Amino acid sequence: MPRGLLWRQREDFPLSFSPVDADFLPLSDEAAMALALAEARLGVGLTAPNPPVGAVLVRQGQVLAKGWHRRAGGPHAEIEALRAAAALGHPTAGATLYITLEPCSTHGRTPPCVDALIAAGLARVVWGARDPQPGHQGRAEALLRAAGIAVRTGVLEDACREILRPFAKRVASGLPWVLAKVGMSLDGRITRPAGEGQWLTGPAAREDAMHLRSGCEAILVGAGTVRQDDPALTLRGAALRPGQEQPWRAVLTRGGHLPPGAQIFTDAHRERTLVFRDASLETALRDLAGRGVLTVMIEGGAQVLAAAFAGGWVDEFVCYLAPLISGSGLPAISGEVFWGGSVPLQFIDCKRVAEDICIRALVRKGGEG
Repeated sequence: MPRGLLWRQREDFPLSFSPVDADFLPLSDEAAMALALAEARLGVGLTAPNPPVGAVLVRQGQVLAKGWHRRAGGPHAEIEALRAAAALGHPTAGATLYITLEPCSTHGRTPPCVDALIAAGLARVVWGARDPQPGHQGRAEALLRAAGIAVRTGVLEDACREILRPFAKRVASGLPWVLAKVGMSLDGRITRPAGEGQWLTGPAAREDAMHLRSGCEAILVGAGTVRQDDPALTLRGAALRPGQEQPWRAVLTRGGHLPPGAQIFTDAHRERTLVFRDASLETALRDLAGRGVLTVMIEGGAQVLAAAFAGGWVDEFVCYLAPLISGSGLPAISGEVFWGGSVPLQFIDCKRVAEDICIRALVRKGGEG
């Protein structure tokens, strides 16, 4: 479904209605799945190493309850929705459950969700994306159909797969999703001339970037960034949600010469700091994936970004452009480190953030495009 139509449906079917809305029109499968996607987005950055998943329980075209997976080890989205319906006194027999990801059918940290769906007496289960784990694909459909429950798959599949990209990459490759973020002037500089101050972008863009950081479980920088900027690399303000851990702070360094008084070594979250001395970027990424990280944000500097793009490690690029010509200062991508041909991108979003512009793109890989 085109992205624009999905957004219109989400506006037409707000999240605040209840089953007693007499004039509410019945939901289509696509509209109900759009609501489930809105639930899934609430979990981005909170569920690793599990994927963010949302669910909506519907009977006769009206919503009974909603749910989303809140943390690894906690109830899955469909269980949250079933429990919410029970708390509201809504029977689940004969209802339809919409879920962004194929329900689990094996026992992990929690029991199989398929068993709970069968026990709930559902008439129908609809999901968007297949489970990226090969051993799980198709099992839920077979079990549900054997229990007499109708199944439909692939509803808003592209949108559901989009939110699952970090999880799917980690399953397929053992590597996290890599998001490279940079704030720069229009002439490609990430620092201003001497004496002009630290910031290129404005407060609104920096706040937007903080919320972007909230969807990542790790932040990676080079030693030069630590020495020059002494960044905190933490979540602050509204970007830090209740129960959310601070991200891992990973530093790549050749010689290990880092200031011991830097914030990342002295603040209350210093146990979340990792130093990779004389290690490759791949080594750092695999280490982070082993810690359950789904998404790593690379925040600099120029040499780390260059190595990440040149090595083909970047999956997504977010650039905040300031209305400024620096004329001097460090380039966003170090020409001394970057090697090989250009990196083709696919633009997926562009928005104005106060005086700045945010451009978001996917890296085309394997001959794409």
